[in-house]
Amino acid sequence: MTPVTAKRPLAVIILAAGQGTRMKSSLHKVLHPVAGRPMLLHLLASTSALDPQRQVVVVGAGREQVEKAVEGTGTVIAVQDKQLGTGHAVAQAHDALAGFAGDVLILYGDVPLVSAATMQAMLDRLSRGDEPRAVVLGFRPDDAAAYGRIIADGQGIIEKMVEYKDASEAERAVTLCNSGLMAVRSTDLFVLLDRIGNDNAAGEYYLPDIVMLPGGQSAVIETEAWEVAGVNSRIELASVEAQWQARRRTEAMRDGVTLVAPETVFFAHDTQLGRDVVVEPHVVFGPGVRIADDVTIHAFSHLEGAEVETGAHVGPYARLRPGARIGPKAKVGNFVEIKKADLAEGAKVNHLSYIGDASIGAGANIGAGTITCNYDGFLKYRTEIGAGAFIGSNSALVAPVSIGDGAIVGAGSVVTKDVEADALCLVRPEQVARPGWATKFREIMKAMKAGKA
Repeated sequence: MTPVTAKRPLAVIILAAGQGTRMKSSLHKVLHPVAGRPMLLHLLASTSALDPQRQVVVVGAGREQVEKAVEGTGTVIAVQDKQLGTGHAVAQAHDALAGFAGDVLILYGDVPLVSAATMQAMLDRLSRGDEPRAVVLGFRPDDAAAYGRIIADGQGIIEKMVEYKDASEAERAVTLCNSGLMAVRSTDLFVLLDRIGNDNAAGEYYLPDIVMLPGGQSAVIETEAWEVAGVNSRIELASVEAQWQARRRTEAMRDGVTLVAPETVFFAHDTQLGRDVVVEPHVVFGPGVRIADDVTIHAFSHLEGAEVETGAHVGPYARLRPGARIGPKAKVGNFVEIKKADLAEGAKVNHLSYIGDASIGAGANIGAGTITCNYDGFLKYRTEIGAGAFIGSNSALVAPVSIGDGAIVGAGSVVTKDVEADALCLVRPEQVARPGWATKFREIMKAMKAGKA
């Protein structure tokens, strides 16, 4: 993402103090993932493009979880001990912003998809010549339902903001709704918060009330409804996930990726795809996947923490786990699992195999049912397979072990010692045949069965 620099110093306040009771979860609501990344970290990734000087997350319950999640981001935690409304929540960031002079973005940890570009548009509007004291982000949903309404003139100056329950029929007919996201100058924010009251049914201090205080004007800019979709339940979480995935699929196809059945493919927030990649139905990308050009991912495959180089084929029904690196024109076939292993150019693992903690040389061929036995119950060990080696079907390679370049391991072998280059390794007893034995055996068993009857 190309960094965008705010015109004035910037601070960000993210509200995350809600109880999240409708999620019915021991995990803090803002840490539930969308596209494999917690909602809160989606927001922090977007705000980082604006280079804020300070970032504050206001939490209530679950402080320890949030602190751990934002560790290393330079984010400060403020605590709202009592749930007294959004205005009260923002006020808890006062000490964290002591001495700061600039613009303040107020966001919500359960509204994860708002983009850096939209945030910057709010800041740009705040710094325009008419200098509104606050900028509110509005949207027009397909169903305005019970959202609060924004009444504004043709220049976007807010004439009135009203909660749905307090709105007249004419006001409810307005389609411009309040997302709750706001940009305010730091010199105004806490002064305005001190002026609002809690004379309402809930006895709470509401952030939007600062907009209608006398003595100044505020403005609204608009964004698309999907960008300000909030999450208060598992149902809404699934809806936001679906919106994110739909947009990512469209982006991938526009960038030169073929999705055979787009609605069945799921991406992570950081999935990287080259051009002329083909993704067949029912493929799932977990975090940390990079796919180069001209790769085919066959149906029902799952990839996470893996790199796949140009011209490789993966699947169907393959699993690439973290640390899997698939080289150019290599093949990983059906019901194959690769973990923390490198496949060099042209290597093939086509059927029913587990390759873990291993290096597979260029052009090596791994037969069906091969297993690298990498774990003894306590420690992990590596298997090294050289270029051009051939591992026969149903072989077990007991690590640590090395198979030299061009070596051949016979089918059914259990290899516990290194195999030198170009050698043949057979680890199985000599085959013994006894003519007529099976006929005599059947006759004996039939007689025994008849005797018992």
